[in-house]
Amino acid sequence: MQDADDILKQLQQRFGDTGLQQQQRKDDILTVWLPKEQLIPVTQWLKAAVDKPYKLLYDVCGIDERDRMGNGYLPLKDFTVVYHLFSFERNDFICLKVALEGEYPSLPSITSLYKNANWYEREVYDMFGIRFEGHPHLQRILMPLTWPGHPLRKEHPARATESGPFRLFTEYEDREQNALEFKPEEWGMQRQTDDADFMFLNIGPQHPGTHGVLRIVLQLDGEDIVDAVPEIGFHHRGAEKMGERQSWHTYIPYTDRVDYLGGVMNNLAYLLAVEKLAGIEVPDRVKVIRVMLCELFRISSHLVWFGTFAQDVGQLSPVFYMFTDREKVFDIIEAVCGGRMHPNWFRIGGVAQDLPNGWDGLVRHFVNYFPKRIREYTNMVLRNSLFKGRTKGIGIYTLEEAIEWGVTGAGLRACGFEWDFRKKRPYSGYEMFDFDIPIAQNGDCYDRAIVRVEEMRQSLRIVEQCLNNMPEGSYKADHPLTTPPIKKHTMKDIETLITHFLNVSWGPVIPAGEAMSCIEATKGANSYYLTSDGNTSPYRVRIRTPSFPHMQMVPYISKGYTVADLLSILGSVDFVLADIDR
Repeated sequence: MQDADDILKQLQQRFGDTGLQQQQRKDDILTVWLPKEQLIPVTQWLKAAVDKPYKLLYDVCGIDERDRMGNGYLPLKDFTVVYHLFSFERNDFICLKVALEGEYPSLPSITSLYKNANWYEREVYDMFGIRFEGHPHLQRILMPLTWPGHPLRKEHPARATESGPFRLFTEYEDREQNALEFKPEEWGMQRQTDDADFMFLNIGPQHPGTHGVLRIVLQLDGEDIVDAVPEIGFHHRGAEKMGERQSWHTYIPYTDRVDYLGGVMNNLAYLLAVEKLAGIEVPDRVKVIRVMLCELFRISSHLVWFGTFAQDVGQLSPVFYMFTDREKVFDIIEAVCGGRMHPNWFRIGGVAQDLPNGWDGLVRHFVNYFPKRIREYTNMVLRNSLFKGRTKGIGIYTLEEAIEWGVTGAGLRACGFEWDFRKKRPYSGYEMFDFDIPIAQNGDCYDRAIVRVEEMRQSLRIVEQCLNNMPEGSYKADHPLTTPPIKKHTMKDIETLITHFLNVSWGPVIPAGEAMSCIEATKGANSYYLTSDGNTSPYRVRIRTPSFPHMQMVPYISKGYTVADLLSILGSVDFVLADIDR
């Protein structure tokens, strides 16, 4: 907090305190409102001039404030654009907020300061209609180009039943087909030069080779990639919009489907933010159970990545072996949670039920079984000369470039940077565990693979510590917002009966405020930024996923390589389209 107070004083001294207002949040992140005229100078100073600068643009999102209850402590405007910046040297976030008036307001673009602001600003424009002056290509990114309206505005329908029946008229179909045509000139690309005619190749949208429904248009000079334009949004389901109409409790299953390989890890990112808002402290047993399940899902996710990555570059056998071992992880998940890929098992303040009898035997068997399998996979894949030839020296980026583009997780650690949110900003009791942060030095496809394989070993260490040191105690917090009154008491006391009825039918009423969680998910930094206006459902749910900025960087690290190298690059990034599109 000392750092935050110091930064606030410096901001007020440098830019004047008349336009700057501090807002208190439940997560203790320094949050400052500023006029839009000061956005560029303030962000420029925070990134380059301040001591221990905020070099990572972590997230940008919008909020439609027009229906918000209890808005008295905030600037009374129509929309808010929220910027979260992160300083690795300070190990701290800062949040900048700009209040905007009008039906379709605008503010300056910060793409000249942060390269990864490009897609974030396009998303805010797509979802809210807020324009960014000076943006190089302000166009929809998740919704079709012909989509009417902006989905995260409060007047936009949240259900199909709120819209009329769908009819596909011939004129409408023709318009949609024309919108899908790629026009290189719109992206500043040339069709030819004096000594070359460029070819434009569609890769996708299809699943094999692109790890989801993704389209990448390549500008080619022969087999060499001159430029690339990813087109995303085919998997967009409105995960953030759904949060506005679900209760705090019933939204939990929707989080499972974001990084659908991460399982309960998605639940954890969401629930940590809810628990901050509500002031809920969970027992140690809950923390350790959550950590154990999350690390098992990290191993499961990495096995999918490892097998498919090997398949992308020409090896067929590994994917069958690794999916078989993934089933062994799912056997544990199913025995504990009752579900496999989407267990929906974490709850506000705890987990759905206590660990079943025999859970420890299943986990111990896997802990003893898996190390030799990792050694076999290392010999089979990482030491294979063809795999090395397809990945070493391919898709290289430096640490500075990684931070500039918003890379987190294994992709950042492959550049020699020992950064892991589980270690640096521990959550859910990770400070109680002994494990190492794997790093590599070259920042290429091969090093990103080395880091993830070693991460599986470290996850196994954590799981073994959970197994050997599982605390006694309750599997849920003793808090009125998480645990209804004991049923037998409701038959004797009307107030208890009412409380029980409301908690079960409406769900908890989370106090007004804002909070953001940040976890080290399977693919990098994942967070939920939640806004409550004191109701039974969130006012705004913002999901920051690691795959979104990672995909934005793919064109940058693909230029100059061949089409075959692109598959190596895509495999090494380890993205999931649902994680990008939400």
